[in-house]
Amino acid sequence: MYLTMSRIVAIPVLVGLFYIEGYFFRYVTCVFFTALCLTDYFDGYFARAWRQQSNIGRFLDPVADKLLVASAILLLVAFDRIAGLVVLPALVILCREVLVSGLREFLAELRVSMPVSKLAKWKTGIQMTALGFLIVGDAGPSFVPVALIGEIGLWIAAGLTLVTGYDYLSAGLRHISAHDAKAREMPEARKEAAPERQASRRAH
Repeated sequence: MYLTMSRIVAIPVLVGLFYIEGYFFRYVTCVFFTALCLTDYFDGYFARAWRQQSNIGRFLDPVADKLLVASAILLLVAFDRIAGLVVLPALVILCREVLVSGLREFLAELRVSMPVSKLAKWKTGIQMTALGFLIVGDAGPSFVPVALIGEIGLWIAAGLTLVTGYDYLSAGLRHISAHDAKAREMPEARKEAAPERQASRRAH
């Protein structure tokens, strides 16, 4: 949980690093962002190894990831490191995060959990890597198309985002439909049981 909290608390530091000019600080920002992303892996690893998974940890972990990704994308757009058509995959990623967050919140009220799929984990890894490349951008070596690699990675992540988002939405809608069907069956069952109860009272 502490590693999860560190990702949230460190976001203002990430924002501040973006405003420091100079190519050197592009690398510093990238290293800092990468370190925050790695805490997500170690947080889950230690929680499983030490069997210290808690409800607040399960709640904060996806929230911290979404805040970190959203902050990085908005900052990259603000500093014109994501521009033109590349804004589209960034928008897809942000919209998917909002959709899945709302769906998880609603299903939590129904006491239905939505575990993270392996494909979603791959999406997150590619997404974080792409954002790291875009943070460096044109500060990278001239013989390596750093910004282009980041843009391609973001498009790939957006494609996986659509697939995983569709999977989550389909599974969520099935749970919602099943819950609505049960809710409709309950009043009908009460109506059917009412004459039986009345007959039982008369018999007594």
